[in-house]
Amino acid sequence: METDRTVTLIGKPGCHLCDVARDVVARICAETGAAWEELDINQDAELYRKYWEQIPVVLVDGAQHDFWRVDPQRLRAALTG
Repeated sequence: METDRTVTLIGKPGCHLCDVARDVVARICAETGAAWEELDINQDAELYRKYWEQIPVVLVDGAQHDFWRVDPQRLRAALTG
C-alpha cells in the first residue's frame, strides 16, 4: 500500500517517550507506505516554543495528531482513512 501522507515526529535526544513513539511511527509508516521524518525540538526555536511541554508530538501532513503517546491504531486509521 502506498500513500502520499507524511508523518513528522518532534522529539529530543534522550527522551524515552520519543524512543517509543519513533518505533510506533516507523512501524506504522512502513505498513502504510507513508513517509516520515524526525525533528529535534532543541534545533528549532519555534518548535520548542510551540511543543516543549508535549513531546513527543506527531504531526500528520503538518497537523498535530498526537502527543506524549502514539496510539498505533489511531495513527494507522489517520494514514489509511
